[in-house]
Amino acid sequence: MYARFARTLSQLRHEKGVSQREAAQALEVSQALLSHYENGIREPGLAFVTRACDYYHVSADYLLGRTLSRDGSIIEAGDVYDSSGEKGSLRGSIMATLQKKLVVNTTNLLFDLLGKTGNRGAITAAGDYLSGGLYLLLRHLYRRGGGNEELFGVAADAFDAGAVEADMAASRMHYQLALHGADGQCPSLTAESLTAYPGLGQSVAQVVHNTDERCKKLSEI
Repeated sequence: MYARFARTLSQLRHEKGVSQREAAQALEVSQALLSHYENGIREPGLAFVTRACDYYHVSADYLLGRTLSRDGSIIEAGDVYDSSGEKGSLRGSIMATLQKKLVVNTTNLLFDLLGKTGNRGAITAAGDYLSGGLYLLLRHLYRRGGGNEELFGVAADAFDAGAVEADMAASRMHYQLALHGADGQCPSLTAESLTAYPGLGQSVAQVVHNTDERCKKLSEI
C-alpha cells in the first residue's frame, strides 16, 4: 500500500506544479521527510495523510491506492471511456463490460505508443503475444462449450502441453529484444504523461492497479 501511496503522493505534487520544498511547507513537514514519504522510505501518520488529502483535493482512499477515483467513489463500467467505437454494452454482466473496456482502451493506448516508435518488430511481437492470450482463452471457452476443436489448427495434445504458452513466451522475448534495440525511439513515459490520453489513461491505471494487487497476493503465498 505504501509503495502506491509514495508514487501517488509524488505524482500529485508534480501535477500541482509545486516544488518539494513548497509542498513540504504547505503540508507542515520538512522537505527531507516529504522526500522520504515520496520515495517510500517512511510511512506517514494519519495527520499527514489528512493534510495531504486537503492539499491535493483527493480522498484518503485514492491517496492510499485503494481506489482510482479521486473522490473515493467506486469506478463503474459506465465511467470508463470506451475507445472501441461500439455503442451500447456487451451482452452479459456489467463486469464483462467493464473488463472489455479496460482491455480495449489499454490495448489502444499500447499500440498508439508503439506506433510512435516505428518499431515494426515490437509492434508485431506485441500483437503476436496478445493474440496468443486471446487464442488461449477463446479455445478453453470453446472447449467448455462442447465445440469441435477441429476448428483450431494446433492439435489438442500440443495445446494441452503448452504450445500456445511457448509461442507467447517467444513473442515476449522478441518484444523485449526489439525494444532493447530501439533506444531513443521509445516515447518518454511518466505517470503524468498518461493524462494526455483522457479516459485511456484511467483504464491503464486501473489495469496496472488490478495486476499489481494480484501479483502482490501471489508473492505473499
